[in-house]
Amino acid sequence: MKLEELQKDAIELLKQLIATQSFSKEEDNTADLLEKWFREKDMTFFRHLNNVWATNKYFDADKPSLLLNSHHDTIKPNSAYTRDPFEAKIEEGKLYGLGSNDAGGCLVSLLATFTWYYEAKDLKYNLIFAGTGEEEINGKNGIACMLPKMPKIDVALVGEPTLMQLAIAEKGLVVFDAKVKGTPSHAAHPNDNNAIYKTADVLKWFEDFDFPKESEALGKVKLTVTQINAGSQHNVVPGHVDLVIDVRVNDAYSNAEIDQILQEKAPVDIIAARSLRLNSSSIPPDHELVKAGIALGMETYGSPTLSDQAMLKCPSLKLGPGDSIRSHSADEFIYVKEIEEGIEKYIKLLEKAFKK
Repeated sequence: MKLEELQKDAIELLKQLIATQSFSKEEDNTADLLEKWFREKDMTFFRHLNNVWATNKYFDADKPSLLLNSHHDTIKPNSAYTRDPFEAKIEEGKLYGLGSNDAGGCLVSLLATFTWYYEAKDLKYNLIFAGTGEEEINGKNGIACMLPKMPKIDVALVGEPTLMQLAIAEKGLVVFDAKVKGTPSHAAHPNDNNAIYKTADVLKWFEDFDFPKESEALGKVKLTVTQINAGSQHNVVPGHVDLVIDVRVNDAYSNAEIDQILQEKAPVDIIAARSLRLNSSSIPPDHELVKAGIALGMETYGSPTLSDQAMLKCPSLKLGPGDSIRSHSADEFIYVKEIEEGIEKYIKLLEKAFKK
């Protein structure tokens, strides 16, 4: 196919994806659209649940494999939308619609890139494409359930909006539930063990607490108290206050280490991690994919936001058209030119990396 034709087809597919509801765990219809692409291009593919994947035509088990992955699920549109979130409309070079930027533009660009190389006979890497679900909720029926079903992956390129700059590291995530206990009582009587008052000092501790190890790519661990809940009525002092703490973990710590530190030091009565599986991820700065990107004028950085990289055990690079700032925003959009250039840059990146 000519590049221009591939770009046009990818943009048309993105329009169809936008017009098709695909909230996390409800991606069956957009998975059908991905299947349709493979059938129309006469490419062999596989599907498990709402995940669609394929390998290049001349897959060679003796070669290392490169995964091209992005997701086709979306969050639900927020109340600030002024447009129909499912109307894919281009205005002034912007393609509007839910999931256009996060991560539809990346998904169709990677799919177009996979299609470009599908029949190539002498690739340095095998290519595996995976369009997966449940990314927005870190679900278990997305990329996590696909890893045992696909061939061994040696390195991954994860499509998320990065303005086509190289996110060579990504912070992990641990969410904690914590409890500050006190003595419940009637509000009319004295109580020197009020859980709400005790929580003021606890919040200050979390605000001031510092994890000393800093990462060159990702900076410091970021800890944020994001939710507080207590009390049932005005005249009752509650027996406890519930907190939720969001911890964005750099690559200087494992999630298990973060858990151990807070278990030992946090001035709360109970603290428990919801999960330790969303680890930080990275790729060596001297990896040939990174060097190829730098040669094309791309810059490297560390990403504070989470993606399906957290599920992968291999080195992984996050790269894609669009801007992370637009993700989850009202009236979400991606520039058509970003998709066109994204496809072209993905192809050039792999061309450089494929050179023997």
